[in-house]
Amino acid sequence: MVKEKGKKPHSKTKHKSIKMWEKYKEGKIHGRWCPRCGAGVLLADHGDRVTCGRCHYSEIKVEKE
Repeated sequence: MVKEKGKKPHSKTKHKSIKMWEKYKEGKIHGRWCPRCGAGVLLADHGDRVTCGRCHYSEIKVEKE
């Protein structure tokens, strides 16, 4: 027998599909394309670096003084 655990609590964060469309404001894409994969694959912004989820290309951001 399997015990029922009850309802799962609702997530307090925005869903991935909503976050994805934040990059497409005013009909323009706000982000960078992957130089290896080409157009169609956006680089993910991680604060200190940008990475590609498809080919694992990454660039480290350098602070300009």
